[in-house]
Amino acid sequence: MGVSGETLREALLTLRPEIYGSVADDKAELAGLLYVVDRLPRGIEECRFINLTSDEGYGNSHFKPIVPPKRRRNCYRIDDEQMNIEITRGRSEIYDILTHLTFLFIESHKIMKRVLIDEEGSVTRDWQKLEVAVKKTEELSQIDREVALTHTANILGRTFHEINTLYSKFSTADDPDRFLKLIWSLGKLAINEAVRNDKRIITFSPVLRERLGHHIHGEMWANDIKAKLQELELLQRPIHVISANMHSVMNSLFTPYSLKAELKKKPGFAIYEDLSDSANGNLRNKVAKAALENGMTFLEDKSGTNIDVQIFDTAKLKEGYKSADLSGPDSEKPVIVVMDYAFGEQAYETMDELLKPYIFEDQEFKLNVKSISIMGKAGILEGGKGDIMIPDAHLFEGTADNYPFENQLKMEDLEGNGISVVDGAMITVLGTSLQNKDILKFFHDSTWNVCGLEMEGAHYHKAIQAASKLRGSISEDVQVRYAYYASDNPLETGSTLASGGLGTSGVKPTYLITEKILEQIFNS
Repeated sequence: MGVSGETLREALLTLRPEIYGSVADDKAELAGLLYVVDRLPRGIEECRFINLTSDEGYGNSHFKPIVPPKRRRNCYRIDDEQMNIEITRGRSEIYDILTHLTFLFIESHKIMKRVLIDEEGSVTRDWQKLEVAVKKTEELSQIDREVALTHTANILGRTFHEINTLYSKFSTADDPDRFLKLIWSLGKLAINEAVRNDKRIITFSPVLRERLGHHIHGEMWANDIKAKLQELELLQRPIHVISANMHSVMNSLFTPYSLKAELKKKPGFAIYEDLSDSANGNLRNKVAKAALENGMTFLEDKSGTNIDVQIFDTAKLKEGYKSADLSGPDSEKPVIVVMDYAFGEQAYETMDELLKPYIFEDQEFKLNVKSISIMGKAGILEGGKGDIMIPDAHLFEGTADNYPFENQLKMEDLEGNGISVVDGAMITVLGTSLQNKDILKFFHDSTWNVCGLEMEGAHYHKAIQAASKLRGSISEDVQVRYAYYASDNPLETGSTLASGGLGTSGVKPTYLITEKILEQIFNS
């Protein structure tokens, strides 16, 4: 909470991102707190010392990795006071973590100010009662829990109903009372900071400082993909890169082949909703088995990028794809490389390395990349969750950089399916902290004609432009496709990322976009 920390706190309170709701008010922000703890390692609220490191070998130690539920990153609890967080995805990841920690520290000081009576460390009765509940070794009874929640509601400046409603969302199977412990730990650290001057400190390891921006993980990741393409004798074939999830392309290609009986009962997009349900593991296994037996190769990431890859050899599709003509020679049939979502600036690192020529036995092989398609989730500024955005440019936040392009996907390609489609420019933001109503309203209402915001588009296009127009690594005629479906609307109260996931409303836009991308690939 020193000078640099104060600067960060002031910046966050000035921006007041919609995702962090009432962060600038005296009362606690509960939905924002849930959003943040899902993206930080469990137990970080107990740690005074947070060390951001590179991949420095902790995976081979006795330390067990702690992976946050909503962010794929390895974290290690070193001792009672220290948490190490591995940074393998570039500066966007650091920005993400620092923003979340700043929010967490602001909230902890709100708690401290409401419970600390004097400089000697005397605390309110509410705090004493919460501490008694937290320190009980056995699971709390319903009565004890509700008593503790009553005191916690006073501490947080929230109603009993508000606390009770969100309580279970913080719970885990092994710790149903996690919320109480979280609030107590946050308050305890802030009290120690105020009374004993025990400052919380965030540090960056020397190795992380040295490696940042050096594409170490991206280069390893890209070389693994090219080596596999070489091994499968696919390196010279027409290659189409898709940045998407790890299910929609596979399901679109192989559901018609592997789930014929199920499709008679549930035609169209209903079957994809079933496949998205975690309870239907058998259905998903059938599709994955058919894919692996008919031309799909799965590459689990070993580089630290946390980006898995699927390679589809379409010459091995037994029944083709819809009405696509696959009658030509195998050497001309598309190879589809699907990469899982990158995170912010990591998109530049991975795409830049992937599009570079492959060096094998002292020979240089340029990839025959025909198209690059980017499908992702984004915040929408005109519409609601599940709507689709078709961009024609990416504007990079905080810079004068803008990347206009000819998008092969058009509004008319996706209209008429019961889902709203908008077009315009997209802002590529540094992180969730730009979700400020005033700034976004300016972009939306001004001549920039912005329809949404996301975190990877400008980074992807910077790499594509460099490879095609500057380096000549790939053809200048490479086709690009960008489409996003709305995960939230930061201009609409109650529709921010903190208000919950898409649920099944994300299924139809995901598969509409995927099928249109595949249709264009096969007909190109």
